[in-house]
Amino acid sequence: MKEPPELLKHPHRRFNPLTGEWILVSPQRGDRPWQGHLERSEEGSLPRYDPSCYLCPGNKRAGDQVNPHYASTFVFDNDFSSLFIDSPPFSLHEKGLLEAEAETGVCRVVCFSPRHDLTLAQMTTDEIRKVIDVWSEEFNQLAQMPDINYVQIFENKGELMGCSNPHPHCQIWAQRSLPVGPEKEQKRLLA
Repeated sequence: MKEPPELLKHPHRRFNPLTGEWILVSPQRGDRPWQGHLERSEEGSLPRYDPSCYLCPGNKRAGDQVNPHYASTFVFDNDFSSLFIDSPPFSLHEKGLLEAEAETGVCRVVCFSPRHDLTLAQMTTDEIRKVIDVWSEEFNQLAQMPDINYVQIFENKGELMGCSNPHPHCQIWAQRSLPVGPEKEQKRLLA
């Protein structure tokens, strides 16, 4: 389907059927001059192996954990996990001012490659296939856990995204409840 020219030139709203929300789209904003910050490229400046990187093979991580000398993908429970499977249950309701309840889950890290200087886009098709196979295995394993109802695999890459380690990796978060966005989409899909 070819988009009408109005959609490429003029501000408009688009309906997202998964969330039931209208979203503002302003295509003309792409024509404005940019005077903001430009990131410099890190390509080619990273070593194949970094002895101070906590994700490289054979290096020490938090709590005296040592990575094996892995040759392909490597998965481990996040040393600084945002979720714990054994968090104690609790619920707090303070006169409508503060509501909270325990959230349980598992957080893992997937190192795509033992090489510190690669990105997923620079890997061979076979190497990428191994990463995707690991994603699939982890997703299936975590989804079968009794208290897990949502599994998200994501890569936050670069310092601007809060990722201070350039080693090629991603995270997997598996949790009891659905996050807000997926919960909206689920309700719309089932309606």
